[in-house]
Amino acid sequence: MKNILVIHGPNLNLLGQREPGIYGAQTLDTINQAIMEKAKALGLAVECFQSNHEGEIIDKIHDMKAYDGCVINAGAYTHYSYAILDAIKAVQKPFIEVHLSNIHARDAFRHVSVIAPACKGQIAGFGADSYLLALDAIAKIV
Repeated sequence: MKNILVIHGPNLNLLGQREPGIYGAQTLDTINQAIMEKAKALGLAVECFQSNHEGEIIDKIHDMKAYDGCVINAGAYTHYSYAILDAIKAVQKPFIEVHLSNIHARDAFRHVSVIAPACKGQIAGFGADSYLLALDAIAKIV
């Protein structure tokens, strides 16, 4: 069985209450439950991890030895964290970048992902289903 890490970045712990018109009404716990069910159907083992701290996310990426791939929603770090980019490059495992909203239809600063060059692909704009689509993708890659 392949092991997949799902990383939720800053402010995603507030899902369900934070700008539901943009990010939806589902809580992170509800999304994680859907991720676990989808992973089981795909024959994947999944660990979900959330942090508001860049260093903790980097440390988790550095610990990718136990995982075959990663689905990452780096939140706002997507747009400026070269440290997360470098961490993804360093571990040499497949990553799929995820966003709940369509970042290309929002503020101009959100159109640029500095982590995208290190990821196999990007899925954005499908709400919580973005994670499930990313699981389909990572399952085919690993």
